[in-house]
Amino acid sequence: MQEEIRIISSRVVDYPDKQRYHCEMIPFIRQLNLPQLLEKKSFFLLGPRATGKSFLVKEQLGKQAIIFNLLRSDLYLKLTASPWELEAMIEAALLGQHYDYIVIDEIQKVPHLLDEVHRLIEERKLRFLLTGSSARKLKYGHANLLAGRAWTANLYPLSYSEIPQFNLERYLRFGGLPAVYASKEPIEELNAYVQTYLYEEIQAESLVRKLPQFSRFLTVAALANGQMLNFAQIASDSGVPASTVREYYAILEDTLIGFMLTPWTKSTKRKAISTAKFYLFDTGVCHTLAQTKVLDRNSDLYGRSFEHWIGLELKSYLSYRRLNESLHYWRDVHQHEVDFIIDDRIAIEVKAAKKITPRDLKTLSSLEEEKAFDKFYLISQDSVEMKHGNIICLHWKTFMEKLWGDEIIN
Repeated sequence: MQEEIRIISSRVVDYPDKQRYHCEMIPFIRQLNLPQLLEKKSFFLLGPRATGKSFLVKEQLGKQAIIFNLLRSDLYLKLTASPWELEAMIEAALLGQHYDYIVIDEIQKVPHLLDEVHRLIEERKLRFLLTGSSARKLKYGHANLLAGRAWTANLYPLSYSEIPQFNLERYLRFGGLPAVYASKEPIEELNAYVQTYLYEEIQAESLVRKLPQFSRFLTVAALANGQMLNFAQIASDSGVPASTVREYYAILEDTLIGFMLTPWTKSTKRKAISTAKFYLFDTGVCHTLAQTKVLDRNSDLYGRSFEHWIGLELKSYLSYRRLNESLHYWRDVHQHEVDFIIDDRIAIEVKAAKKITPRDLKTLSSLEEEKAFDKFYLISQDSVEMKHGNIICLHWKTFMEKLWGDEIIN
């Protein structure tokens, strides 16, 4: 019986000249609504440096909040020595003024301050927003994590929904850090970011002892981005012990520079691989670490970058919508692989091809036999959108509009 094929829509994709990277200042509109979050509870707001946490606080909270920035050396030194003085500082700011929230920027720099925050939430019913670019000191420094009195939200690089006139080619090459995407010199911005943060600040935080060794690891990790982790191979390529490689990946996760994508292993008809993948938090940072010079449209690297971006959008969406749904991938021992799995409901395969062929549907068809999923999507750059049986083939732009319009995950 002939397979049902239904054309959903057709569009002509206009790819901008990949050599034109000039970009003016853009009015980004972030998905995260801080006042809405803080109406419910105090929050930790975590995200890598340069994702725009401080700017977002000023834009959305404005005159509603007292802001303590621990990057100020005088404030840092004072509260490190005398964390109990936080209450007196708040009292002084409240004289003759009304504020709804107290913001402490870069809270991980003075973890013991959380004891005072805990007390003030309990005794004074104050509402706090605690921002940070690293969870490592909070996790391993015996910090008071407020025992559920504060929830956690994350801020990521810019998503498709936050960028007017989104330019795919620019994003895949340079990523979504606001200062980078809006820059006329994105390569310079990325080089500065890598040098001043990923190297100098991680060393300054005493997270690694041997910076050259860590630098080699970062390059290898970027080259292996989105691939199944082989710690022995990565250790060999970077010249460090496998145990150190595992510790380095933990540092990247704790400093929010990347995340593990664990496998979906519930398949019964096909034995699943149980090895995780690791994705860096931004495509531009990944290319800078990997020393990418040109992102050729016809290269395998372009396809991996396209897949990387889709994964980042899914992760951002799940976080911003505060959906308690987990993100995985699936691969069986016969090398059938589906790029992204959302809980036990949605399977998503990503292809950078401009024309989809029946061969591109094979892995989703294999997973479909498990009868575990409600929806199957193939995302590509094909301008003709179709439905092959239960598999919906969408152009990436249509998928993004439907995703951020809450039509994919509902």
